[in-house]
Amino acid sequence: MTKTNSARTFKIDDHIVYPAHGVGQITDIVTEPVAGMELELYVVRFEQDKMTLRVPVLRAESGGMRALSSPGVVQNALKTLLGRPRIKRTMWSRRAQEYEAKINSGDLVYIAEVVRDLHRNADQPEQSYSERQLYESAIDRMAREVAAIENIGRDDAFNKLSTTLINKAPKAA
Repeated sequence: MTKTNSARTFKIDDHIVYPAHGVGQITDIVTEPVAGMELELYVVRFEQDKMTLRVPVLRAESGGMRALSSPGVVQNALKTLLGRPRIKRTMWSRRAQEYEAKINSGDLVYIAEVVRDLHRNADQPEQSYSERQLYESAIDRMAREVAAIENIGRDDAFNKLSTTLINKAPKAA
C-alpha cells in the first residue's frame, strides 16, 4: 500500500537515527487511517530494543529523525573522544541532566562528548552507578551508529571506540 510522496526523505532499508532511541532501520512505509485521515508512516525497527516505531512521514524530520552521520561527522566525533574531559563543577544532578540531553539529542559529536567526559581508565576512581549508566548508554549509542555507518558489527565498533579512548590516555612515566 505504498505510494510515492515528495515529502519522503527516507526509503525502505535505510538506517536512520531517532534521537530518543538511536539507530533503527526503516522496514516499511505504510498508509494507515488515523483519526479519520490517511496518514503515511515510516515503520522503523530498533533491533537492539526489540521495538518498532511508526513515525509520520511529514513529522519525521521535525521530530529529529535523521540519516546516519557522514564520515566527516564520525571523524569529528572520534577527535572529540581524544580531547580532554570537560567536567563542569556543578552538582551531579545538573550534569546528569545535561549528559542525558546530549545523548537524547542524537547528535554523534554531543554523544562523543558524554563518552569522553565520563570515560574512566583503570587507574582512575570508580564511577557511581548513575555515571556508569550514562556512560554505557552513550558509548552504546555511538557504537551502534558507527557500526551502521562503517557496516561493521556493534562489538567491532565498540572495540574501535574503546581503543581510541585507551590510546588517548597519557602514558605513565
